[in-house]
Amino acid sequence: MSDSDSPPVVLQVLPALVTGGVERGTIEIAQAVAEAAGVSLVASAGGPLVRSLARVGARHVELPLRTKSPIGIWRNAARLTALIRAEGVQIVHARSRAPAWSAWLACQRTGAHFVTTYHGTYNEDFPGKRRYNAVMARGEIVIAASRFIADLVKQRHGVPEARLRVIPRGVDPAVFDPTAVSPDRIARLVQAWRLPDGAPTVVLPGRLTAWKGQAVLLEAVAQLQRRDVCCVLVGSDQGRRGYSAELIRRARRLGIADRVRLVGNVEDMPAALMLSDVVVHASTQPEAFGRVVIEAQAMARPVIAADLGGPVETVLQGETGWRVPAGDPAALAAAIDRVLAMTDADRAALGTRARASVPTVRAMQEATLDVYEAVLRGI
Repeated sequence: MSDSDSPPVVLQVLPALVTGGVERGTIEIAQAVAEAAGVSLVASAGGPLVRSLARVGARHVELPLRTKSPIGIWRNAARLTALIRAEGVQIVHARSRAPAWSAWLACQRTGAHFVTTYHGTYNEDFPGKRRYNAVMARGEIVIAASRFIADLVKQRHGVPEARLRVIPRGVDPAVFDPTAVSPDRIARLVQAWRLPDGAPTVVLPGRLTAWKGQAVLLEAVAQLQRRDVCCVLVGSDQGRRGYSAELIRRARRLGIADRVRLVGNVEDMPAALMLSDVVVHASTQPEAFGRVVIEAQAMARPVIAADLGGPVETVLQGETGWRVPAGDPAALAAAIDRVLAMTDADRAALGTRARASVPTVRAMQEATLDVYEAVLRGI
């Protein structure tokens, strides 16, 4: 990653290491830095994924980076300044706004390079929010997970194209491999989900929150021509039990409650996707990327995605999946009906094309290491 005599030292900062795409991406880049003979550090408030860092050769530094208070951000800037100096950190990679402010201040004080990943659309629903969000556009290089996000950063913050890098999130094709999922793994989920024999299964992976479109899918299932389709909502409600209860009430009103499953988090996502006859992405707000879409494509599953945000770039209409207008249950129902009517040969051909199209973790890692190399060399 560098021609200098000493190994490069890279520090990634984020609020905590709980489950999520940002956290998984952090671990994947931490692994890449370690494998490239660099010193890989991650600072956060901790969480269950800290153990994963040790396994990939990185070191965690626990700091209270969840705080959004101005005083807390200022104190964390001092803590990060001390860490950068003690460890000889050359690059700080910020992945979330509050830690990014602390990291930016620390880099100003120490001369360390500052890189950011602009992970989301970041709403601007009250005065001053754009200024708060703008720290994610202050990186010497700003990484965007999609062209959609890169264009948003240019429009909102005036970041020139030369400072932007589009680096899609990736999947590990060895993990998300349809040939590697044993029948026993699928059978365990069939039993856990209480799926009726022979029923087609439509799965929507994603945390239970209104904008992820679970309600849209329920309305679509109620409109399907087939009346035996089982709808599985995979993801945690993160304590929002009111929303879970509302989904159950809606399913009852629609007369499909006996065919709807809310199964919470699933550890074995490759098996969950393999069990799916159709994987649905139904978000009603644009997503920066949509990782579950490419995970399903890697598993050669038919995917139907909302036609906005990142999935526009990863789902080629009719070739590697389908896109439908966001928030349109009738259009989603028609698309599901079309997929369920496909022949086995057509499904297999689509799956082959979809799997061949997905970006990989390795490509994401290599592109990010190239960014680090560019800032070290002043390119």
